[in-house]
Amino acid sequence: MALPVGVPILSPEEYLRWETIQPEKHEYVGGEVFAMGGASRRQVTISGNLFSALDEALFGTPCRVYMADMKIEIVTTSSFFYPDVFVTGHPDDHRAELAMRHPLLVAEVLSPSTAAYDRGDKFIAYRRLAPLKEYLLIDPDQQQLELFRKGSDGLWVLHDFVPGQTLELVSVGATISWERLFRNVD
Repeated sequence: MALPVGVPILSPEEYLRWETIQPEKHEYVGGEVFAMGGASRRQVTISGNLFSALDEALFGTPCRVYMADMKIEIVTTSSFFYPDVFVTGHPDDHRAELAMRHPLLVAEVLSPSTAAYDRGDKFIAYRRLAPLKEYLLIDPDQQQLELFRKGSDGLWVLHDFVPGQTLELVSVGATISWERLFRNVD
């Protein structure tokens, strides 16, 4: 995670008002605002590939896929994050304009500067979302996938995928080939 920007401690409502007029994106954790860094070409390509594959797979279902510019709010931790890609099927989310609260699947494309945070504190915060069933981490450098899936016992289990293996996203009933996910990634 980046260092906090020079903004006083804000309430969630103040953050949402402030964020709408900023030229760059900022995440929010417990009153502090953090500037988001830019994404690499590979990160953007993978996010786009995942978005398009999910959008196609979810056609005709109540689920919708969002990416990059839509926030997820975690009320219990007073946090707002911009995941790379996420899926929700909740009617309230389909009407939300600034932030959604009921993702089934969240995916983050890792960078060297965010990998530890995405695997650690951010995942801890995401786990507070009761509807969340899967958390996907994609490493563009290693072309590695780590899928954390919540079991019926509430425990999160890691599912590793090796190159060439099909990614099965049980939470949204979608499968994505390795080749599709990493298409046009050198």
